[in-house]
Amino acid sequence: MSDTIEDGKFVELNYRVVDVKTGDTLVTVDYPLGYVHGVNDVMAEAVTKELYGKKAGDTIEVDIDMTAVYGERDESLVFTDHIENVPEEYREIGTTITMENEKGEMKSFIVTRFDDKTLTVDGNNPLCGREVRFVLEVLSIREATDEEIDLGGAVDANPTLDQILERAE
Repeated sequence: MSDTIEDGKFVELNYRVVDVKTGDTLVTVDYPLGYVHGVNDVMAEAVTKELYGKKAGDTIEVDIDMTAVYGERDESLVFTDHIENVPEEYREIGTTITMENEKGEMKSFIVTRFDDKTLTVDGNNPLCGREVRFVLEVLSIREATDEEIDLGGAVDANPTLDQILERAE
């Protein structure tokens, strides 16, 4: 039995995504991410490749140009409207608004700015156009169960608040 990451292993890790240019942390997982290596494409391929052969306790850093993943920023997906046209519940930075176009296609937009007069939403992925560094800490590795292989990840993938707090202790 191997204690290194390889296909078919259930892996738990913590990670954060850092903007290479500014050093700002853009994303941090709130609880360990569990997945079956080689079965689930939960992370970018470049990250997954770097995890092969790693052991519990290892930390790796992988730089990725997110333009290759999400494409170039599309400024036509940025809209500003008068604040009075926007319901109160959307007037908070970071709020996701899902809209439907005339073809019935759904698209998510994130509130990126607002003031007394206007509100701006952006339909680009927040990582679009950035070079980021994934910093990953391998927490555990074990043989995946048949059910986990079928699902590509943890059977209990949506932990309750009690489970999250229990893991943090």
